[in-house]
Amino acid sequence: VRRKRWEGHILLTLTFGFPGETPRNPRGFGALPAPPAAMASPAVSPDSSSHEALSSVNSAPACSPTSDSENLSPDELELLAKLEEQNRLLEADSKSMRSMNGSRRNSGSSLVSSSSASSNLSHLEEDTWILWGRIVNEWDEWRKKKEKLLKELIRKGIPHHFRAIVWQLLCSATDMPVKNQYSELLKMSSPCEKLIRRDIARTYPEHEFFKGQDSLGQEVLFNVMKAYSLVDREVGYCQGSAFIVGLLLMQMPEEEAFCVFVKLMQEYRLRELFKPSMAELGLCIYQFEYMLQEQLPELNIHFRSQSFLTSMYASSWFLTLFLTTFPLPVATRVFDIFMYEGLEIVFRVGMALLQFNQAELVQLDMEGMSQYFQKVIPHQFDSCPDKLILRAFQVKYNPKKMKR
Repeated sequence: VRRKRWEGHILLTLTFGFPGETPRNPRGFGALPAPPAAMASPAVSPDSSSHEALSSVNSAPACSPTSDSENLSPDELELLAKLEEQNRLLEADSKSMRSMNGSRRNSGSSLVSSSSASSNLSHLEEDTWILWGRIVNEWDEWRKKKEKLLKELIRKGIPHHFRAIVWQLLCSATDMPVKNQYSELLKMSSPCEKLIRRDIARTYPEHEFFKGQDSLGQEVLFNVMKAYSLVDREVGYCQGSAFIVGLLLMQMPEEEAFCVFVKLMQEYRLRELFKPSMAELGLCIYQFEYMLQEQLPELNIHFRSQSFLTSMYASSWFLTLFLTTFPLPVATRVFDIFMYEGLEIVFRVGMALLQFNQAELVQLDMEGMSQYFQKVIPHQFDSCPDKLILRAFQVKYNPKKMKR
């Protein structure tokens, strides 16, 4: 019965192998996803909109295609060369970014304007699919010997049919003992249940999976949030965390989502962010203000003159990892990188947004800036999330200085 309820929601139904190989699955995930031609679109996916069709062809700053060449096969080197060509096209196209956003509306422009690049898309998607299948099957080797290349590919975007598996691998959430406690936790009573019930309907209210009081999405979201409130009574429940769990539930069943969320809270600074004192959030805001003062002094002075506090616009960036800021296809790309590189990507994306909009923001008063952050900034990269990632990794970020 449980399997049927998730049928169409998780696409882990067909074994995927390579020519001359016996399909392997050493991590015990069940079968790997089928290639695109053999698979229907997922019933629930944050990538379902058309402008994410290119999710595996992205433009984050690249290490050289040959940076790990001693560990790569000829096929992998050929694919990286193709990805680098896409990068060059995107970087050239980025010069038109200002004019494309001049009206501050989503123009629906193609991610890659070059017709030659578009004509090669199907081959590139197929090659990318094969490569990610190999990565999952040979995960330990990739983490140990091809770490730079893996980071590069994650910045370019994890194909959404692989996200459930890859996110679990990235945070080492497989075979966690707490998974065996999940069903027992659901039988218990939590003091946070009323708060959780109140907020469930406010989490992704427009997403089909979570619409309706009796929807499967709301049911499993309540379950995961309740279970976590019982295993971590100090944190209990905090509203922003439901958006993170909701994204996980779009990709995987509730038990797996619960395990991934536990890992994120324990090892990605999120638990400190969500503690009742929220002291870690204050630290993140302080660090972000330091970057703002150092890199955009004119904008920083303007914010201060208008009493426009950093916490007024940046708190949700850290608490929900941009899931309440950007549309899901864009926010999920940021989340891919967060799963591998941690909170640094939040600082980078936030600063990239301010750099991109500085000229407009310094012309606005406090009310105007508030409206600008709510209505304009969230949709600037709807049709080109790759350019947001590209700009984010052009931001100066010094880990040692930030730690100090």
